[in-house]
Amino acid sequence: MTRLVGINHVALEVGDIDEALAFYGRFFELTLRGPSSSSSAFIDLGDQFIALMAGRSAPRDRLRHFGLVVDDKEATRRALEEAGVEIRPGPRLDFFDPWGNCVEVVQYDEVQFTKTERVLQGMELELGKTESALAELRSKGLAE
Repeated sequence: MTRLVGINHVALEVGDIDEALAFYGRFFELTLRGPSSSSSAFIDLGDQFIALMAGRSAPRDRLRHFGLVVDDKEATRRALEEAGVEIRPGPRLDFFDPWGNCVEVVQYDEVQFTKTERVLQGMELELGKTESALAELRSKGLAE
């Protein structure tokens, strides 16, 4: 049987590519993998990417969501609040984009998600892990 080894990308349906790039660009530093078009754009995340695809027609997502990993979750929260973006109630940082996509934001040092040192260097990032995140990784044999 084939094993899943990771996620290459997530595709989000949005109403308009330029508007989506402007929206997400208010909160996150965006680097595109190549030129965008009126139908798609690809946001680089080092060794992964997010594909924005024009043509959202589905209603707002309630349970379906995707998670983004950031270096500073509280800075993201402040930027979202300042922009008046709806943040879902609760202990997590979940918000809706203008097209109804639900986004969960987590901080790199607090979760088991990892990038190799080489990828972090290429992204010009120096990030560590909390002891609880390291313990979770160790329990799976993914850290020393």
